[in-house]
Amino acid sequence: MFHSHRCFCILCATLTALLALLLMLAAQPAHAADPTKPVSFINTVAPLLKEKCFGCHGAKNPKGKLDMTKYASFRKGGTKDDPVVPGKPDDSYLITVLTATDKKRMPPKDSGDPLPKDKIELIERWIGQGAKLDAGLKPEADLLRELRLRWTPPPPPAAYPYPVTITALAFTPDNKKVVVSGHHELTVWDAAGGKLEKRIYTRARRAMAMVFLPDGKLAVAGGRPGEEGDVRIYDINGGKPKNVNGVAVLDGLNDKGVMVKQLLDADDEVLCLALSADGKKLASGGCDRLVHIWDLSGGYAKVKELPSIENHADWVFGIAFTPDGKRLATASRDKTAKLWDIAAKESILTFPGHQNPVYGVAIKSDGSTGYSVGEDNQLRSWKAAAEGKQIRASGGHGKVILKLVSHPKKPLLATCSADQTVRIWDADKGSAVRTLSGHSDYVYAVAISSDGNLIVSGGFDGEVRVWKVADGALVKAFNASPGLQVATKAPAKK
Repeated sequence: MFHSHRCFCILCATLTALLALLLMLAAQPAHAADPTKPVSFINTVAPLLKEKCFGCHGAKNPKGKLDMTKYASFRKGGTKDDPVVPGKPDDSYLITVLTATDKKRMPPKDSGDPLPKDKIELIERWIGQGAKLDAGLKPEADLLRELRLRWTPPPPPAAYPYPVTITALAFTPDNKKVVVSGHHELTVWDAAGGKLEKRIYTRARRAMAMVFLPDGKLAVAGGRPGEEGDVRIYDINGGKPKNVNGVAVLDGLNDKGVMVKQLLDADDEVLCLALSADGKKLASGGCDRLVHIWDLSGGYAKVKELPSIENHADWVFGIAFTPDGKRLATASRDKTAKLWDIAAKESILTFPGHQNPVYGVAIKSDGSTGYSVGEDNQLRSWKAAAEGKQIRASGGHGKVILKLVSHPKKPLLATCSADQTVRIWDADKGSAVRTLSGHSDYVYAVAISSDGNLIVSGGFDGEVRVWKVADGALVKAFNASPGLQVATKAPAKK
């Protein structure tokens, strides 16, 4: 995910996209389009426009004032008239720019490769057939949402061709198992023995954050980079599991006994989650820069979404409640950490000390101090009041610090880094208590058991390592990529 100080999602997104492509090519036979069959706008044309056009011609500040994310606005045109002449593809401006070889070409040369000839021919056929909108689809409909509704996630690979990058993990409430992010799935492993026990299929390509709720259900945030994001609640012990080669497989897509509630449907990934100390509020942040908050006190049937908060100028990577549940701390790619008053929806303070993207945030158990980490390789502490004055900066990691978590019972913090280590810190002194080594690649995820005795981490190469907090002794190391051949390696980072 991180490389050369770039956003941590880029590299991971590239690898997961490659894995998805390999699986798709393996699963789908090639077939030629039927030239006599009507071309569907929503099923054929809209996905092509989304791939090549929506990036510049989206709903917000579209180039040439042409918003292509709705059929109505697309056909209205922008600074030019309707780019489509029904029945006449050769007279349609859309085809002119798609087939151009000079500076008129769309997408522009600096924005990517041209649309392949066979795909342009599909659009030409659609225009030749009258450029019709599919029956039942309103011209004002949000095409991004409509495409999401029609998209079917692929099943996870029975055996992974490459290691899956670990982007999130959590101990189960009994602290005996570890839930780990996979490719369109969550996997559950025995913490002491490293044995795979369950696979839970999900819509999200990857989970970016997870937290267990007071009733034992699991809240998970994630999505598909640049495509969609969600927050869902799973019962990993519910539903009707199938036994596949001694492993329980749960359907987190269609089995309502497994996926019990969807809280959020977003246009891009959701990157972080936090649960209030009393277990009554859940909060998330992500690529849309919004902080979403839910009141769970009435049960899943009566979940109440509180007004969202928007003030960060870029993605929200980390989030944490204050002990009283009245305030939230956030970390963002806009190079700041912030503290919010939930009721007032106002920023109480902004901490700009990192001067680099900030990836994780935590709050001291008495609410007096904030902690944050980021691309400056520093753990910084600051007063969670007034102007947020910095207390100290603690170095030690040799590269970007990617995650920060608090110990549930002691004044300790844990961080993981691109320097391939996990560190345990004395939160009050800002000193490193212990460095946990053994990973051979970037470490992206870290979690501490609810009893405070164990710490688990996961890396780019799929390795998961479980240690004892007290002395740093290794409990177990295993690769959380089901069916992976030990000698198989992921493509090299570029």
